[in-house]
Amino acid sequence: MRSPWTCILWDVDGTLVDASVGILRRLTITLEHFGKRAPTRAELVHWIGPPMYDSFQVNVGMTPDESAEAVRFYRTLGKADGYTKDARLFDGVAELIGDLAAAGIPQATASSKPEVQVVALMDHFDLSSALTATVGATSDERTLSAKADIVAEALRRLAAAGVDTSRPVLVGDRHHDVEGGAEHGVPVIFVRWGFSWPHESAGAQAAVDDVDQLRALLMFEDAGD
Repeated sequence: MRSPWTCILWDVDGTLVDASVGILRRLTITLEHFGKRAPTRAELVHWIGPPMYDSFQVNVGMTPDESAEAVRFYRTLGKADGYTKDARLFDGVAELIGDLAAAGIPQATASSKPEVQVVALMDHFDLSSALTATVGATSDERTLSAKADIVAEALRRLAAAGVDTSRPVLVGDRHHDVEGGAEHGVPVIFVRWGFSWPHESAGAQAAVDDVDQLRALLMFEDAGD
């Protein structure tokens, strides 16, 4: 098997992992603690994807300082859960990542989740060995959190590992992925099984509805000479 890409970057929340049950529970506890209304499950689309530091400001009007405090409280809950409670992989993604690794195609995460959580999730789902780099945000979500910066860091780590980064692709499920990739000329394959509005795929190179469609864009059988 071969790939048209020299390396593949993966968003995590909404692309590889459905952590919505735990996110909703922790958001409910956090927002009620700070006297704010908890979101409904339908409103999770406003929360999953962007850095929580930004979301607390945009979605409930917190100041930057209040948001930083809310993030610390929220992350304490996540740490108590071990970061993996109630999380599940979307159907077929583990097999695809394994097949790409077996074909020798370098892969890395490029997630706005704190890196310590991304590492825990990849370990939990036995995906770490298939990845050349596991990249996420800094724990405070302020030093390194913007998607464009995460993409740049993922490419830097791949290059440092000797990977050819001349034709990268990012797989994601939010407009932040499309915009962050565009800042570095990285095309995006948009997956529609995550937490997004239909218009968010605008600007992506392609959009897919299932893993089989994604597989067809990431790898193909080498017919030989």
